Amino acid sequence: MKKKNEDNKLKKDNNMSEEKIVVSADEKKVSKKVAVELEVDTSIKDLGPNPYAKLIHMARAIDAWRIFPRLFLTVYIVLLYKCVIWYMNLQAPTMEQSGLISIVVGAGAAWFGLYTGSKSKGK
Repeated sequence: MKKKNEDNKLKKDNNMSEEKIVVSADEKKVSKKVAVELEVDTSIKDLGPNPYAKLIHMARAIDAWRIFPRLFLTVYIVLLYKCVIWYMNLQAPTMEQSGLISIVVGAGAAWFGLYTGSKSKGK
């Protein structure tokens, strides 16, 4: 078996050209460590004023005032009020209508939980 491997290696060495290198599966892989030099420019560049500073300031103000959560809760309160008034005016509410009111009231608990559980990102 060893003689066949040696004969195969000799044949490979004789038939090899510079363009094609054949490595058999039983031979160990060859690895090479390479050192790379990297130059990074870490100097501070003055690019002038940020053109988006006013937009960023407005976004922080909206976030601090919590406009969207308060708006969503206000819309929910109006929806709940109108649904309850509608439901109370029904002579004989069906099971589907009762289910709708149950879902609207249950969603209110979820909204309130999300609103009180979320905190404004203060400094």
